[in-house]
Amino acid sequence: MTEIRRLHWGCGDDTPSGWINSDIEEGPGIDISCDILDGLPLASESIDYIYSEHALQQLKILDVVDALRELHRVLKPDGVLRLCLPDLDKAINAYQDSRRDYFWCWDWDTISGNLITQILDYNYTRTPFTYEFAEELLRKAGFSDVRRVAHRQTTSRYPEVVDLDGWGESSREMESFYVEAFKADWLGGEYGS
Repeated sequence: MTEIRRLHWGCGDDTPSGWINSDIEEGPGIDISCDILDGLPLASESIDYIYSEHALQQLKILDVVDALRELHRVLKPDGVLRLCLPDLDKAINAYQDSRRDYFWCWDWDTISGNLITQILDYNYTRTPFTYEFAEELLRKAGFSDVRRVAHRQTTSRYPEVVDLDGWGESSREMESFYVEAFKADWLGGEYGS
């Protein structure tokens, strides 16, 4: 039986065992420390699936497609990239409905100040995401099948790809959306099945 290789890209301090943990910073449990825009030191088509939570938004908007192309490159045919991204639509809806309880930022007296601070995540976020925009970027990066999925649910053949949903410090389910993008298996014409 072939060993499943799984990459946790943008792992930060959350470095679960059994994953290739990758981050731009060095630290305990981080296996690969590099800037994705310089390329990952992984062979093409060597990873079965990739998980990333709240990392992609830290890239500049014009660098996002290049980063996604690099993740696409290292995925095996029929591999899946699972992203958890902060949901701009949810934040805007909470703001419009005056739902102060939605925001984890309470630095300001105004709900608009808390909305802006949360969207920018104290200037860690460079690119806000909606599902629609994430889907467009993933398709531009070469992913042939993009699906919105729920927290702890997958449409991939790897049920364990959801294991990191809410792993580590805290769950990001309330403020996020989840998306799975599949790399086509052009030989068989199948993907994500």
